[in-house]
Amino acid sequence: MSDRDAVGQLNDLDLIVEAARQAGDIALSFFRQSPEVWWKNEGRSPVSAADFAANEKLAAILRPARPDYGWLSEETDDDAERLSHETLFVVDPIDGTRGFLSGLELWCVSVAVVTNGRPTAGVLYAPALEELFVATADGPALKNGKPIAVSDRPEHDIHRLAAGEDMLSGFDPDFRKTVERAKHVPSLAYRLAMVADGRLEGTIVKRNSHDWDVAAADLILERAGGALVDLFGHPLNYNRADVSHGELCGASSARLPEFLRQLSHRRNG
Repeated sequence: MSDRDAVGQLNDLDLIVEAARQAGDIALSFFRQSPEVWWKNEGRSPVSAADFAANEKLAAILRPARPDYGWLSEETDDDAERLSHETLFVVDPIDGTRGFLSGLELWCVSVAVVTNGRPTAGVLYAPALEELFVATADGPALKNGKPIAVSDRPEHDIHRLAAGEDMLSGFDPDFRKTVERAKHVPSLAYRLAMVADGRLEGTIVKRNSHDWDVAAADLILERAGGALVDLFGHPLNYNRADVSHGELCGASSARLPEFLRQLSHRRNG
């Protein structure tokens, strides 16, 4: 049996874990090595040789293994053909490229399998930290093979929250006093993983995140006892024509209603 045949026979989670590990190790070989950088989105977003190399490895492993799946990647030109697929891969070769290029370790490879608009398998691999988060729709969320869960700190305790100061400005003054802002985490996916493993109670996500930023982390957070929702409390749908999202909130299920109440003034913002 060829290596390609062996990969093709893996279940979806094992397949994307193997792909994420290989892509992450390639990205790690560029880390702190001053890779070539280009700018996209009218000069607002950097992309590096590491992003492209990791993307090529993901595509080389995943697409031949599941030729009937669609494909959506931050570093591949979007093709509306993906909309005709019930199931697709949603990948971000390096989530947190700015941090990666600054030499920070808080970046990861994000890979999800999405079926009928919701993730069914997800992996976040942070090679610089030697951390691997995984989940399936019917299993636990795991970090390096061990189950994780959202914070169980009492609701009256301090709320560790990753969010911009502007997003907290409309909070009730008394509630704002209970919020401890976390240090900036350049990878959105990793920030959601920090909610999933209990290091944060929640995070507020600015407008214009994309499917590839959040699909895998969404599932990992859900299986850890939390949720990623829009400001009306609705879960996200993936593989739409428009892959961007409005403002979001990710939190433990116990804290989410209060966070959404505090954010209600932003629903039409």
